[in-house]
Amino acid sequence: MIITSDDSEYIAFVKARLRDQFLMTDLGPLRYFLGIEVSSTSDGFYISQEKYIQNLLARAALGDKRTVETPMDLNVKLQPTDGDPLPDLTRFRHLVGSLVYLAVTRLDISYPVHILSRFVSAPTTVHYSHLLRILHYLRGTITRRLFFPRSSSLQLQCYSDATWASDPSDRRSLSAYCVFLGDSLIAWKTKKQTAVSHSSVEAKLRAMALLTAEVTWLRWLLADFGVSITTPTLVLSDMCY
Repeated sequence: MIITSDDSEYIAFVKARLRDQFLMTDLGPLRYFLGIEVSSTSDGFYISQEKYIQNLLARAALGDKRTVETPMDLNVKLQPTDGDPLPDLTRFRHLVGSLVYLAVTRLDISYPVHILSRFVSAPTTVHYSHLLRILHYLRGTITRRLFFPRSSSLQLQCYSDATWASDPSDRRSLSAYCVFLGDSLIAWKTKKQTAVSHSSVEAKLRAMALLTAEVTWLRWLLADFGVSITTPTLVLSDMCY
C-alpha cells in the first residue's frame, strides 16, 4: 500500500489507525513498488524500471551483447503469415507480457509492444526477431527514467497522432497520444482504431477524439484532487489537409 500526501502528520495518523486494525510493516519512504523504482531529489521524483529490465534480460538469455538505437525499424508492417510458426509459444507470450508491464514507465516501447501483442496467439520467427530487437534496445537504454518535477504548472498539455491504414490485414489505423501535466508526462496510449478510416485526416480526428475522452476524465480527476483548471485544454496534432 502506498500512502501519499503533503501533510506528514496526517500520513502518520493514517498509518497509526491502520496499525491498530491490521498487522503491518512500515517500509518508510517509497523506493520500490511492484517492479517500479522511485527516487526522490530536491528537484523532483524519478520513476524507472531498471531492475525489472535487468531481470527481464536475464530471463530472455540473449546470446550477444548488441544494442540498437530504436525499438523497431521504420515503416515495418508485420502480418500473421510472416515467417514460420514458433514451436514454443510460451516464451514469446511471457516476454511480450513482461514488456506490456514495462510500458508503464517506458512509453518509447509502447508502439512496438502494441504491434507484437497482436500476434501472441500464433507468433512466428519474424515476430520473435522483432521482439529480440526491443530487448536489445532496452539493454542500451536501461537507465532511462521519467522525471516529475516538484515545481511545475498544473495545466494539461496534450499531443495526438495517428497512422493511416497501417495494418495490412484489415486496413485499420492506430491512434496515439500523450498528456503532460505541466512538465510531467502522466498519460500515454497506442490503440488500434475500431473502424477503417477513409483518409489520414479521419484517422487523426479519431485519435483526437480518443485523447479528448482521456482529457475529460483527467480534468474530472484533477477536480477531485482540488486542482481547478479553468482554461480550455489544447489538443495538438499535426493535422494536414
